[in-house]
Amino acid sequence: MAEQIFRVNMSDLSTKIETVPEEWKGLGGRGLTSTVIAAEVNPTCHPLGKHNKLVIAPGLLSGTPAANSGRLSCGAKSPLTGTIKEANAGGTSAQMLARHGVKALIIEGKPTDNGKWYSLHVHSGGVTVQEETEVIGMGNFAVVEVLNKRLGDKVGVITIGPAGEMRMTGANISIKDPDNHIRSNGRGGLGAVLGSKQIKFISVEPTSEKVAIADPEAFKTANRAFAKALVDNPISKALGQYGTNVLVNIINESGGLPTRNFTSGQFAGHEAISGETMHDTIVARGGKPKHNCHAGCVINCSQIYTDLKGQYKTSGFEYESIWALGADCCVDNLDHIAEADSLMDDLGLDSIETAVAFGVAMEAGVLPFGDGAGICRILREEVGKGTPLGRIIGSGAAAVGRAYGVTRVPVVKNQAIPAYDPRAIKGIGITYATSTQGADHTMGYTIATNILGVGGKVDPLSKEGQVELSRNLQIATAAIDSTGMCLFIAFAALDDATCLPSLIDLLNARFGINLTADDVTNLGMSILKTERAFNLAAGFTNKDDRLPEFFAEEPIAPHNVVWDISDEAIDSFWDF
Repeated sequence: MAEQIFRVNMSDLSTKIETVPEEWKGLGGRGLTSTVIAAEVNPTCHPLGKHNKLVIAPGLLSGTPAANSGRLSCGAKSPLTGTIKEANAGGTSAQMLARHGVKALIIEGKPTDNGKWYSLHVHSGGVTVQEETEVIGMGNFAVVEVLNKRLGDKVGVITIGPAGEMRMTGANISIKDPDNHIRSNGRGGLGAVLGSKQIKFISVEPTSEKVAIADPEAFKTANRAFAKALVDNPISKALGQYGTNVLVNIINESGGLPTRNFTSGQFAGHEAISGETMHDTIVARGGKPKHNCHAGCVINCSQIYTDLKGQYKTSGFEYESIWALGADCCVDNLDHIAEADSLMDDLGLDSIETAVAFGVAMEAGVLPFGDGAGICRILREEVGKGTPLGRIIGSGAAAVGRAYGVTRVPVVKNQAIPAYDPRAIKGIGITYATSTQGADHTMGYTIATNILGVGGKVDPLSKEGQVELSRNLQIATAAIDSTGMCLFIAFAALDDATCLPSLIDLLNARFGINLTADDVTNLGMSILKTERAFNLAAGFTNKDDRLPEFFAEEPIAPHNVVWDISDEAIDSFWDF
């Protein structure tokens, strides 16, 4: 099926299908969302106003049988950071949209009637806009349940929870996964952008259409080699056994596990919240320790965590969320953390941003450190009901810091710093500082090389080589985010000489082209430069590429180190 642009204007509720412009044809995923936002959105517009746009784009390999190619990108100007933003997640919708020939779904404008809510239904013939009343105010789990009954359980669902309806800047966009659970396009408040368009959900019609592949035999050969590189990789195997939460003990050992609102690098209760403990708990309760967030994944780093009675509690129970609710908030009870994770899934809140916000709130005395039950109560009774306290926490860590006059607020460009302390793991500090989208570990995951020894070794405590490491990984990541691939292919790509060539062979066989490794690198560089140009036009400068001052002033135990990379070195990141 030929690829097309599906465009929806919420100001007059009109829809149209457009031919893909020549300059967009070689783009997908993040490369496409950022290019469209840069081309069509005024960088100084209000992110929740009619001039912002939300772009949803499958990747270049989405909808094909390529292993691990099920990620869906959403992009907009972020209401949290004010920068350009892309967030991607698994689930079933990326593959379905690609099979409908959707190169990108662009949502623009804003309804004139503030009292009405709508849904979009995507099918091969275009998009249908309908007024929606039944699921308004519902949590994400109920929305999926209602739509499965209304439209059949094979329907794709992209939705916002109550947090997105209330336009909280920590709100995410949620996607139904193959088990009717939730995956999150988490960071940057993109759920608030969809909420500002007064769209509660987007449903995607199931289809038996196939994505056209120019050279099917070459594609099969490349996919076999690619999948083998992923399956054989030792980090892939560890992720498959223990999930991303395998990192709790590893990062704690490195002294880079931010604890008690970033005042220490180690957590005394780390063992109780570790991936190993989580695995054993899941097995003992009859949950699923291995699970995929989209069809075709060969790593299976997700899992289904159940409560004491064996009832479903949460899935995709990720290291970063467990760290933030665990070490950062000093909660050592996995069941409390799972309950909070489930509540955030249902409310449609970024479980990094919101959990770090709780760490700042604990420092402010809103509730004591270690109070896991209190976190769950506030999520239910305050955030879910949109009380003043709930709205502050639902708007992220910086909002809590401002409201309560806290000075230790771990954010860059207003976005919460995730699960690796930049004083003890300096490469990730460069990524946090220079990322075009606020603090985000996934933009250039230097943990691979700083801590795990993947793709070489760069001493995490040394200043040497960190800028180059972060730059190379940010360029590579921007390209990976354009393919629809899961970021976790990077471990194999860095260490297995067959992996990246196989990925390039997949792209060439899919489109009948002749890309080289240099072309992929150039794509990554071009995306970063496009995103940075948008931010500069929005008013950001190199002075925004900085970590909060407390990192340079407060040494972190056990290494007693501070952030000591100079502003000049940080600024040299962009010398490419």
